[in-house]
Amino acid sequence: MCLPLIIIFSFLIYFEDKSNPFYLGIRVGQNFELFKLYKLRSMIVRKNVGFQSTSSNDDRILKIGKIIRRTKIDELPQILNVLLGNINFVGPRPNVQDEVKKYTNLERKLLNYKPGITDFSSIIFSDEGDILKNSKDPDLDYNLYIRPRKNLIALLYFKDNNLLSDIYIVLLTIINIFDRKFALKMIYKFMSNKYKNFDLKFILRDKQLSKIENINNFFEIYEDKFF
Repeated sequence: MCLPLIIIFSFLIYFEDKSNPFYLGIRVGQNFELFKLYKLRSMIVRKNVGFQSTSSNDDRILKIGKIIRRTKIDELPQILNVLLGNINFVGPRPNVQDEVKKYTNLERKLLNYKPGITDFSSIIFSDEGDILKNSKDPDLDYNLYIRPRKNLIALLYFKDNNLLSDIYIVLLTIINIFDRKFALKMIYKFMSNKYKNFDLKFILRDKQLSKIENINNFFEIYEDKFF
C-alpha cells in the first residue's frame, strides 16, 4: 500500500519542479548517533535558508508539498529507516543536531531510546506549520511554543509505553487526518487518566499556546515526577 503512494507522489513532486523527489535529512537517533532520515521532499531545493523549522506559509513549500505534509505522506519513505534499524514505527520524532544541543538534561534522556515515525506529540503538534505561521524566527518560536510541550509528551510515552499504546497511537495518527478534534480528545482522555499530576490541557489545543520563556524551569517542575 505504501509503495504505490510513494511512487505516485514521487512523480508528482518531480513534475512540479524537476528535482529529486526525495529528501535526506541528518537527524539525531538513539545514543546521539546521527543518521539519514528519508522523506518525500515537500519543499523546493534552496540553500542557506537559515531556519530548520517551517511555517505553513513558507514560500519554499511546493503545491503538492502542502498535501503531503498535511496527510503525512512525506513520512512514508521512513519505513526504510525502520528496516535499517534507525527508528521504530512508534516513538518521538528525531530532531536535528542544532535543536538537540539545546536540550535540557531531562530532554536528553529521550536519546536513550530509539525515535519513531509517529507518537502522541506528533499528532498533537501535527499543525506545527500553522503555529509558526507568520513567524519572523520559526526556530525561536518552535523552542518557545512547541519543543518543551512536545518533549514532555515524548518523555511520558517512554515512561509507560507498551504494544497496546503503540497500536492506539497508530490508529489515532490515521484518525487525526480526518478528525483532528476527536483524535486530540482521545489523547487527552488517555494521558490525563494516566498522569493525573501533570498539566496536560494543552493537548486539546482549544486555546492559543503561551510562550515558555524559561525551558529549564518548565522541566524542573516535572523532573521529580519522572524519577
